[in-house]
Amino acid sequence: MFAKPKLPSLSNSPLFRKDGGLMSRVKGLGPAALDILKKPYTAPLMALGLFIGGGALFLSLSDPEAGNPTIQIAAATTAAPKADAHAPATASADDAASGLQAFTLDSLGLFKDASADQFNANGEAGPADGTAVITLPNDGAPVTVGSANKLPASPLAPAPIAGLSQNGPNGPLPAIASDGRVPASAYARPFKSNGKPMVSLIVGGLGLNPTTTKAAIEQLPAEVTLSFVPHAEGLQGWIDAARAQGHEVLIEIPMEPTNYPDTDPGPRTLLVGQRTDDMNASLNWLMGRATGYFGVMNYQGSAYLRDKGSMTAFLNVMKARGVAFIDDGQARDVGGGWTRASADRVIDAQINSQSINAQLAAIEAQAKARGRALGSGFAYPVTLAVAIKWTQSLEQKGLQLAPASAIMRR
Repeated sequence: MFAKPKLPSLSNSPLFRKDGGLMSRVKGLGPAALDILKKPYTAPLMALGLFIGGGALFLSLSDPEAGNPTIQIAAATTAAPKADAHAPATASADDAASGLQAFTLDSLGLFKDASADQFNANGEAGPADGTAVITLPNDGAPVTVGSANKLPASPLAPAPIAGLSQNGPNGPLPAIASDGRVPASAYARPFKSNGKPMVSLIVGGLGLNPTTTKAAIEQLPAEVTLSFVPHAEGLQGWIDAARAQGHEVLIEIPMEPTNYPDTDPGPRTLLVGQRTDDMNASLNWLMGRATGYFGVMNYQGSAYLRDKGSMTAFLNVMKARGVAFIDDGQARDVGGGWTRASADRVIDAQINSQSINAQLAAIEAQAKARGRALGSGFAYPVTLAVAIKWTQSLEQKGLQLAPASAIMRR
């Protein structure tokens, strides 16, 4: 169907001239080598190889991002990251233009599993190796994520609180106390409105990487709600550390996306149309991994959240256990539930500081128009860096930072 392409003559090429070209330098290789070089496709391939090698050398000696904002990462690489149970958002095509590099879970090894040895004998979060230095556009000094810039603690009551759990097959499960107390209220951060419009932020994907998890706990204000991956090792230690600093906590429930199983949220994913016994078994495992959370949040779930039967069964379990449910915005129009909320914006669907700042500005505008607004994001280093700066600016903008529990529909 296609004509065989004609190759250009190479006899006059500087590389292959007999007088000082490449051919003159390979005579010592013998006739066999010369015969190989004379084959039609060998010479172009060698030329291509030389071109690529030269390009690699140029890149190694120059900085194509010079003058642009950069993200510098130094993370421990002693262990390879495990299979990802928490896939990140996809970087946008304009990331290069933004001057900021995009992050994925595998590319930099940042989101490797935490282990129990991240906690000291008192159960407190211990030192974590690795630092992320984020230089944001038009900023002065860079923001260091994972440094010792720990905010003063505003501790919450240690978990478990008596009467709010029962023994389950895989660990303690949340329960409504005999006096009517529910985990959704007892484990939430107390809040008092000052009359200003309220903005809330949830940072999720925590527990997988020690550096970013520790930074989120210690460097974000206590009013920021933190959401943890149930598959993370040392989960209870991380939740205890977060509550000791003052953060209320969610855990994430993996739910079936529309392209499942090509996209797999991980073990114990809730599936559309699964038997009630299977759903309960998965929830018992996921919710029994730790205690001290006031609610749960979806991880993925574009198919599950839109299936009325599945959501009805799921929300009935949450109500029976006195646990709140917050979604990332995909179930904003889905009714049901007794204590729940939907995020108004995912702030880092595009992983660059300009986009994140734009989404946060939209949250501010919505709060001023409606009195309250909720954003959610993933614990990328750039998300943390932008969020840290953003929370410091809210008071002068006439806004009040509130925990997510304060704006739930009850």
